[in-house]
Amino acid sequence: MARVFASLVVVVGAGLLTTMGVGSLALTSAAAPSGHEVSHAASTSCGGTLPAGTVVGIAATKDDGGYWIADNAGVVVACGDATDFGGLTTTPAQPIVGIAATPDGGGFYLVASDGGVFTFGDAVFQGSTGAIRLNKPVVGMAVDPSTGGYWLVASDGGIFSFNAPFYGSTGSMTLNRPVVGMAESNGGSGYWLVASDGGIFSFKAPFYGSAGSLRLNKPVVGMAPDLATGGYWLVASDGGIFSFNASFAGSTGSLALNRPIVGMESNAAGTGYRFVASDGGVFDFGTSAFFGSAVAPIPVTPAPTTPAAEASCSVTLSNGSPADGTEETASITSNTPNSSVTLTKAFKTTTSSDSGSTDASGDATIDFNISSASAGFTVVVTVSVGGATCRTSFTPV
Repeated sequence: MARVFASLVVVVGAGLLTTMGVGSLALTSAAAPSGHEVSHAASTSCGGTLPAGTVVGIAATKDDGGYWIADNAGVVVACGDATDFGGLTTTPAQPIVGIAATPDGGGFYLVASDGGVFTFGDAVFQGSTGAIRLNKPVVGMAVDPSTGGYWLVASDGGIFSFNAPFYGSTGSMTLNRPVVGMAESNGGSGYWLVASDGGIFSFKAPFYGSAGSLRLNKPVVGMAPDLATGGYWLVASDGGIFSFNASFAGSTGSLALNRPIVGMESNAAGTGYRFVASDGGVFDFGTSAFFGSAVAPIPVTPAPTTPAAEASCSVTLSNGSPADGTEETASITSNTPNSSVTLTKAFKTTTSSDSGSTDASGDATIDFNISSASAGFTVVVTVSVGGATCRTSFTPV
């Protein structure tokens, strides 16, 4: 992984705070991609999970046999045959907002909202806006397959080109809604920008229509090119798809999603595409296969425990005014079954005890004799059972 800030004189595009002219940030030192496809090991699962609500994008390998899912901290999960190149190991200065694969599928770029660019695998760093003050945050990027360079796009439509041709931007325009993404067209000969209302801005790329005049259920969050027809798809946060000179392969617009869709990617044949939700859920359509998701397991909430009932008891006597020399019976009720019982009698300064045990219902009876008790003087009877204490009394006659 590398993040480098280039020191060079540039012509600044309209997406910057101070406009010096219509142009781009451009570097020309990197070689064009070789055109070969990097081989990958087959797998049918993802190598990890990501926290719900943090996922920002998805990028596929060139053979469409796998993909990478990235979150806003730069943590990347590899799925299917995608090689695990790791991700950021420290928190970026600004959140990651997008991921894009290299032309040969041998690596990927991450881009942050300040335009910082991070490289993995065979991705080559060719510049960033991480050290420049921007008018609006960067919201996405696209790779130029013909040069191996890339474009960054800000929410005002400002374009920043790095070893990729600058074809124009909306950075000097007043937009109805912010730009949320971009896609390259015709092998890098142009690009489209898409706004959250589905408006499309074409630069050296054919315009096939937009959703800008439609009333959308949910805002558009991304787009992907149909490399077979030259058209494009737009995706809304509910997974609704808008196809323009591109075949419709399905959507999640009628489903109740756990989390909103945040991005999409399409295969090179134009026969399928995938969405990713902010929880890492992946939805596949057409010939694009499912190789797992980065959804973290829902935490299991322990069942509430019912606190044990506090031990309690009560005691009654068979005769509240027994005569001297008679037998008394104490009837004990408790919520502590099969427990020992101690019955203590206190008369003036004299005490004596009897014992027993509760039955399976928590009840017990204990018999004791009344002897040497003075008539008219109260005897206090105390029962202890299972941690509970209860009392009563009697007065001999």
